[in-house]
Amino acid sequence: MSRIGKKPVELPSGVTASVSGQTVEVKGPKGAQTFTATDDVTIAVEGNVVTVTPRGSSKRARQQWGMSRTMVQNMAQGVSAGFKKSLEIQGVGYRAQMQGNTLKLNLGYSHEVNFEVPAGVTVTCPKPTEIVVEGQDLQQVGQVAANIREWRQPEPYKGKGIRYAGEFIFRKEGKKK
Repeated sequence: MSRIGKKPVELPSGVTASVSGQTVEVKGPKGAQTFTATDDVTIAVEGNVVTVTPRGSSKRARQQWGMSRTMVQNMAQGVSAGFKKSLEIQGVGYRAQMQGNTLKLNLGYSHEVNFEVPAGVTVTCPKPTEIVVEGQDLQQVGQVAANIREWRQPEPYKGKGIRYAGEFIFRKEGKKK
């Protein structure tokens, strides 16, 4: 039994969901999202509650049960409140700034890194050492944040690089004389 799948998804105020076949559409103040579930689960909407039930007891049906429920939950949260990932930049001379739809990063390379922000995601730089990625799709927000972090991951000796806010970097001791 899926502990996650058993819980019904409560829709926040201002959010509506509709099911046609295996496709769930969730609409809210920040936009609309759709998700097509596999044939292993049944999705039902009753008032402001969405329930997901498996169609059999196979391993695949049980896997899809929890995953489909989580996808509906993430869509409901995304169209109502949205998602946000914060990144911190540490290192002498490392900084970021937005210029139109391009994030310009100075990360100690001989050149400036230009990162094109994809549609559906907004990136802001409140400080030169802080980057905030926001959007309504959790997967897309996380992927954009990971792509930005990939340009200069935090290294274990000095801790320089781009890290998630609150991320702990295990520090190593340097070589001794």
